[in-house]
Amino acid sequence: MIRVLLAEDQGMMRGALALLLGLEPDIEVVAQVERGDLVVPAARDHKPDVALLDIEMPGKSGLDAAAELRTVVPDCRVMILTTFGRPGYLRRAMDAGARGFLVKDGPVEDLASAIRRVLAGQTVVDPALAAAALTAGPNPLTERERDVLSVAADGATIAEIAQRLHLSESTVRNYLSAAIGKTGTRNRMEAVQAARSQGWL
Repeated sequence: MIRVLLAEDQGMMRGALALLLGLEPDIEVVAQVERGDLVVPAARDHKPDVALLDIEMPGKSGLDAAAELRTVVPDCRVMILTTFGRPGYLRRAMDAGARGFLVKDGPVEDLASAIRRVLAGQTVVDPALAAAALTAGPNPLTERERDVLSVAADGATIAEIAQRLHLSESTVRNYLSAAIGKTGTRNRMEAVQAARSQGWL
């Protein structure tokens, strides 16, 4: 049996996926979590072969959980299953060690097949998303620029961003200015929206 961990913050979606995957003769959902920070503890306890992770979850993103799983539970293969087919997400998922990336609107038969293929050592990526990622180009933002934009997304002031990231206010202004320039936007909130739409944040 293929042991699967399912991480999805929407209860109805999580339950439906678990039910549908449970109908497959060779797949067993051994753990379900609704938060990203519960992924690694659940993987330690239940020893899944494959972890299916949503990207946007409370506690920790699926991308961060994927990177942590690669270190802490290296035998567990990671697949990202998301509503948001953004090219930047795909690139970040692969960098985090994910072996599969599918959008949620596909048929469950495709998901079951993808789980088997990933366990067999293949990489499985939604074809339309793969094509979009190739044309989108790399993420132009540095890690620090992404950090600053992420904090700015909550509406934090320059002083608050500086305090939370342990930076000087002038450094924060420089990072924000660079991020605004790279995203071709007019202000920090437009930069946040542009970066999110590309999956860079």
